[in-house]
Amino acid sequence: MSDARFRRSAGGVTSLGLHVVWCPKYRTRVLGGRVAFRLNELLDEIAAENDWQIIAREVMPDHVHIFVRVRPTDSPAEVARRFKGRTSRVLRAEFAWLGRRRVLWSKSYFAASVGYVSESTVRRYIDHQWDQVA
Repeated sequence: MSDARFRRSAGGVTSLGLHVVWCPKYRTRVLGGRVAFRLNELLDEIAAENDWQIIAREVMPDHVHIFVRVRPTDSPAEVARRFKGRTSRVLRAEFAWLGRRRVLWSKSYFAASVGYVSESTVRRYIDHQWDQVA
């Protein structure tokens, strides 16, 4: 029986997860309603195109958390760049009020590798983001 946590290739077996977080410029609260719904669709498309598996995600009004399983050749910077670049272009094109913004996302992002043991901890953290909102 195959374990979905592991990616098998001719060169080996890997389990590489990344916890990536990014925010809109000035941490403005623009990620709600239809924008959040469309952003989630785009995240799924980008993951599928790159052969990544989204394990958990949460779109908050002022930031995005995503836990994604990637290939061993994918760098955290490249993963963040692909998610942020495409979503910025598409969301600003589809939502006129976002299109007036020169930049949607801030330049920075947070990325941490997630080991096999701590995967459940990261998943729980992302799933309970709304519990932390005051």
